[in-house]
Amino acid sequence: MCCRRLLHLLLLLLLLLLVPGARQTFAGTRAVRAPDARPLYTNTWAVRVPGGAEHARSIARRHGFINLGRIFEDEDYYYFKHKAVWKRSINPHQMRHRRLEMEPKVTWLQQQVVKRRQKRSFFVPSDPLYHKQWYLNNEIPNDLNVLSAWKRGYTGKGIVITILDDGIEKNHPDLAANYDPDASFDINDNDPDPQPRYNYNDENRHGTRCAGEVAAVANNICGVGVAFNAKIGGVRMLDGEITDVVEARSLSLNPQHIHIYSASWGPEDNGQTVEGPAMLASRAFLKGITNVTTDLRLRCTEKHTGTSASAPLAAGIIALAMEANPALTWRDMQHLVVRASKPLNLKADDWAKNGVGRKVSHHYGYGLLDAGRLVDLATKWLTVHPQRECSIEIIKSPQVISDKLVIKKHINACSGTKNYIRSLEHVEARMSLSYTRRGDLRIYLISPSGTCSNLVDVRPHDASPRGYRDWTFMTIHCWDEDPKGVWTLKIENKGSSRNTGVLSYFKMQLYGTEEDMMARRMKDTVINDCGKWNEDGLCQECRGAFVIFGRHCLSYCPPHYYSVARTLNKTVNGVHKTLAVLACDPCHSSCYSCNGSSQNDCVTCPSFSNYDENQHSCSPPIYPSRSNMNEREDQKHGLYKIAVVLAILIGAPVAVMCCVMSLSWLICRLNIGQAFIVTASATGATEATQLQVHRDTTDEGTGSSETESTYFLTHLDQQ
Repeated sequence: MCCRRLLHLLLLLLLLLLVPGARQTFAGTRAVRAPDARPLYTNTWAVRVPGGAEHARSIARRHGFINLGRIFEDEDYYYFKHKAVWKRSINPHQMRHRRLEMEPKVTWLQQQVVKRRQKRSFFVPSDPLYHKQWYLNNEIPNDLNVLSAWKRGYTGKGIVITILDDGIEKNHPDLAANYDPDASFDINDNDPDPQPRYNYNDENRHGTRCAGEVAAVANNICGVGVAFNAKIGGVRMLDGEITDVVEARSLSLNPQHIHIYSASWGPEDNGQTVEGPAMLASRAFLKGITNVTTDLRLRCTEKHTGTSASAPLAAGIIALAMEANPALTWRDMQHLVVRASKPLNLKADDWAKNGVGRKVSHHYGYGLLDAGRLVDLATKWLTVHPQRECSIEIIKSPQVISDKLVIKKHINACSGTKNYIRSLEHVEARMSLSYTRRGDLRIYLISPSGTCSNLVDVRPHDASPRGYRDWTFMTIHCWDEDPKGVWTLKIENKGSSRNTGVLSYFKMQLYGTEEDMMARRMKDTVINDCGKWNEDGLCQECRGAFVIFGRHCLSYCPPHYYSVARTLNKTVNGVHKTLAVLACDPCHSSCYSCNGSSQNDCVTCPSFSNYDENQHSCSPPIYPSRSNMNEREDQKHGLYKIAVVLAILIGAPVAVMCCVMSLSWLICRLNIGQAFIVTASATGATEATQLQVHRDTTDEGTGSSETESTYFLTHLDQQ
């Protein structure tokens, strides 16, 4: 009897250790991770293979992958897909990953995970017919003042815009005449056609609506687009799995052709998510800045508003400004938007003047964009000098966060160096902090001029204990301020007094220019009409002291161009004359400004490049990584977790077996006291720690299996 009971006990313990289902039944409940916290791995990889496309094709074939092509047109990042791997899995495919990783020519790779992205839309009534487009037609006093730009002849002609969304209905009567196939692609199905997928509830209508706001043709069946003569394209990328590669390919589509990318989507607005663009998407943004409505099924709509409507409207207005001055850079446009926005009667309780006297709000930024004002400024704006970056490490030792933490630091804005900044543009606060409940924190950054930027407010739904790991906050509320002086970081706990945490890292990145932007004077005009065009529509001769820039005449050569003399043969009153005219020719691709076309004629370099004063050349750009610390920490955490789990998996069964066998021997020897011993072991576990090991084995259809093990520590109370 004794040995039979012990055998039953032994079998039960082994069952609890090794069979997840039995362990769950016995325990009743078990701890699990939230479904949205576990990544879903796809059957696609981003792979860097220097040396050209042939090497990438060879490696893909050798390991059974399909090479879907380059992610960026001019870099060796490739998009691989494996049909034998499950499209979605909670486990990474270690075998395929390791085999690719062992290839000598592969310098970086990443299995893609699914990202949750939501279309920014709120369905409240609005009518797209022009007489009801109150934001365009001056029906109300404070509209976008688009009519003023139209009256000056700016309608978006020559500007190309693409909508990154769920596709666009390219045959819609309001879009067909302006549709541009070179600004379009279907990332989801990897083909050139961005036509949306139709279903019974027309859920893929978002991109078509946004496109109509931007570039619906005039005098047609619905409303009119803000830039109704602009070319419009679409990238279908939201109707499928969203990964880092999908976002990066969308943001880097045909950059030499597309002027404006419009995206009305982002991470979930659930008050819990803290997520930014991953490595490849960040790289696409950086590359983009460094190198220069209608409804689905041919209908109109009354339900398109919110940020879904705001972003396309802004894209359309910016297209009008770019038509007015095609030499504007992305930074010029931001300077103009700040200056062309107006607070008007926008109601918010946080309107305040910043250090240069502009009103700014966390709800409305600098206010409502004025299209007429924007195009007027565009015709008078000289492009800004190259952007400078000043980096300052603020703390070097951990600081405890209790109810409030205040950090003050006097900075000189890199004075006396080539990175000196006189006028601010963007300010980044990069920090790592731990906290018991992240959503209870409020974080402020105060400039030397007293401008207070609320970097993050209380988030009632965010109960995460992860804090912010190498997270970059950004503010533009200090635009054009002088950054010299004392900066203040305030971190406040707005929740329980039992909350605790530590600020372990804080660094500031200042971006701007050495020019005093508030002292800058506007010119009467920096752009003029051409006096004579050639057969290709390019300007041949400018009037007055203007230089030829493509189809236009400018008072200066913009970044990436230099002034050069050209010979023009001209006949005046039957007399042939040879004239010298000034034109803008492109610099070498590595230069921001230059004196000639050679790579050794550079004067200044673009962002993320270094200038060689001896060679007068610029180094290739080195784009900053925004997530290295996260990746390192996650990697360390993952290795530690694997080590612990392996120790438990190997050691626990052996230890239990030894204990049970010892207990068996002891009870068989001492028939008396058996019940007492078992009862004592059950009720005396007040300080014990129970280790449960859960093993999931998932077959990904590749002939191999991947194992994920997790462990849970549960304190048993006396009952």
